[in-house]
Amino acid sequence: MEAGMNSAIDYHQWKEEHKTILDTFSDKNVMILFSGGEDSSLAMDFILRAKKEFGFDLSAHAGVYPIHRYPGTERKRIESYWNKRGIEVQWHDLGKTDDYIKNEANPCFGCQKLRKQMLKTILGDMVDDWESLVIVTGYSLWDIVSYSIEQILDDLFSNPVDRGDNKRFMETAQRFYPLLTMKEGYTIFRPLIKYNSDDIQKVIKQAGIPTLSIPCKFKEFRPKIILERYYQKIGIHFDYDKVFDFAKRSLGLPDIATYTSIDKEEYLLNIF
Repeated sequence: MEAGMNSAIDYHQWKEEHKTILDTFSDKNVMILFSGGEDSSLAMDFILRAKKEFGFDLSAHAGVYPIHRYPGTERKRIESYWNKRGIEVQWHDLGKTDDYIKNEANPCFGCQKLRKQMLKTILGDMVDDWESLVIVTGYSLWDIVSYSIEQILDDLFSNPVDRGDNKRFMETAQRFYPLLTMKEGYTIFRPLIKYNSDDIQKVIKQAGIPTLSIPCKFKEFRPKIILERYYQKIGIHFDYDKVFDFAKRSLGLPDIATYTSIDKEEYLLNIF
């Protein structure tokens, strides 16, 4: 990790780094999971540009939850921008109000569960050929750094009797891999996992890409949000290869085959 390191992002640099992956998408059905946040918005921008160059089908799906973040005015503002660029955001009602999670010890877990259920429903309704499916999701390098710190505190530094089967680590550890090709043939692609969040924010601002303006009232329950403020305040940047190597050596990061061998029903509902 280095403080103040310049790691500017642009589409052409990103495309060259991911060209071998993008070349395989020409006959694929690419589905991006869109939230309206900065990570998913830059992922949408890059994937939409790549669509024109590499010739694949693309659809964008957003879960409208928590509801207070997605009033009609917000959705209209965001979808208007993307419509002009040739893609329609498909907004999905998760069937619950915010009351469903507000009294939980950690509302974020309930929100994640609803989103996984939504994804399972969408895929069940839309996907006939799993081998042609690519699921794109937005996670940044700061996310996996935060997962590493979470693992150190919750697992390595805690009382072993309190850890249980560490399901949380199984869930977060698979996000260290930019690309997973699952046994049923579908692909999970995380196009921004090697990039620091503040660099993503700079590109979003410079490009004038609209993002959600209403903060989540449950965000303080997410440790990574608190940690990201720290990274930003001290101006620290991370290197993906160093983070990955540390996680492999010191945290027991599961091998990629641990995930690619999981049945899709189990993976998409309980791990993804």
